[in-house]
Amino acid sequence: MSFYVVVPARYASTRLPGKPLAEIAGQPMVVRVAERCQQSDAGQVYVATDDPRIADALEGKVPVVMTREDHPSGTDRLQEVAAQLALADDDIIVNVQGDEPLIPPAVINQVAENLAANPHCQMATLCEPIEQADDLFNPNVVKVVFDNEGRALYFSRAPIPWHRDAFAGGGRDINGGDWWRHIGIYAYRVAFLHQYVSWPPAALETLESLEQLRAMANGVAIHVAPACEAVPGGVDTPEDLERLRAQLESRA
Repeated sequence: MSFYVVVPARYASTRLPGKPLAEIAGQPMVVRVAERCQQSDAGQVYVATDDPRIADALEGKVPVVMTREDHPSGTDRLQEVAAQLALADDDIIVNVQGDEPLIPPAVINQVAENLAANPHCQMATLCEPIEQADDLFNPNVVKVVFDNEGRALYFSRAPIPWHRDAFAGGGRDINGGDWWRHIGIYAYRVAFLHQYVSWPPAALETLESLEQLRAMANGVAIHVAPACEAVPGGVDTPEDLERLRAQLESRA
């Protein structure tokens, strides 16, 4: 099957300004992300950015699509890329975050293949088991529940599902439960992207600060599956960056 990968890369970052250009073992982070994407089965990989400094860092390595500065979300930025490239409505785009320099190419293939295999869904994403109570109760770890067909029922920053007895009175015993962390990689059908940007932000989306809830609020089915490989965490803080630098430099 054929699909595209788009890596949104913004220079501005609240916790780590200039994050896409942060050097990791001799390469800007956005270059490392793009190179991992190029190891997937994607027909073409693009980086979408609004900053010429990022475009310059990628020159000769991966095609760049310059986008507007005022996009409220990565999904909106992807829609502009699809429009600029005049992609067909049934084409599939995989959105890989620009701060995932260790993302396994296999999971990029997996999420694209899952969407292609589920024509009733307009989006697909991945998850992994939550095994620590601290992760389940951490609002920065997004949780997902899904039905027996792999369709998302809800995403939340809260610990869902709620174990009525084990969590009563402040308990945190997660033994015997079934909890899943959402992994922030998405595959989209292009026609859906054009719809998405026409919808106003949904109340649940605004409340939880989770843009996929706009799709769910409008009746869009999202396919969810456990990732075929472990997905290392991305780079959100200076501490994450230093840890990743040490990890990659030790391999050199």
